Amino acid sequence: MDEAAARGRKSIGAKRNPESADAIVKAAEAVLREAGYAGFSIEAVARRARAGKPTIYRWWPSKAALLIEVYQRQKRVETPDTGNIEDDLAGFLENLFAHWRDTPSGNIFRSLIAEAQSDETAAAALAEYSKGRRGHTGRMIERAKARGEVAADVDAGIVADLIASFAWRHLLAGRLDEDDAAIRAAVRYITRGIRAIPGKV
Repeated sequence: MDEAAARGRKSIGAKRNPESADAIVKAAEAVLREAGYAGFSIEAVARRARAGKPTIYRWWPSKAALLIEVYQRQKRVETPDTGNIEDDLAGFLENLFAHWRDTPSGNIFRSLIAEAQSDETAAAALAEYSKGRRGHTGRMIERAKARGEVAADVDAGIVADLIASFAWRHLLAGRLDEDDAAIRAAVRYITRGIRAIPGKV
């Protein structure tokens, strides 16, 4: 990298420099692709990005936090809005399983879950990410409530946790090739318990 480029990518404190942040995330993706999760480290990313470790740690407080950003950048999972809660949830899971199965994202997320069992910083980063995903999935339930499909007293967050539990179990057990019929059967069990009953308020 020439001197002018280096100056252009210098740190601007706790506030992220978009160009520098993008270079670091791309370097993280490259290290992960070449060395795998076991060979991934902040040191390797810093060397690849020609960035200082303090800069990386200022913007991502842990290796897990940086990995989650890499994962989020790679994640392309459509959240259906079909007007039917069963179709929405089944479609979401089918899309998620395909994404985990067909891209490096499945291995990244599986490794993050494993590391979170013994590393507090990884556990905290994963919990923060999961909180956002819980709200995202919960919005499908809230839309169904507004349509009158789902009972008004149903806790959307709990339903989102049930969906996530089903997904994570399949990821960790290496069962991402589950057929659509089995996914829909599982979703049906959940939706039967939350559907609005006509005449009941």
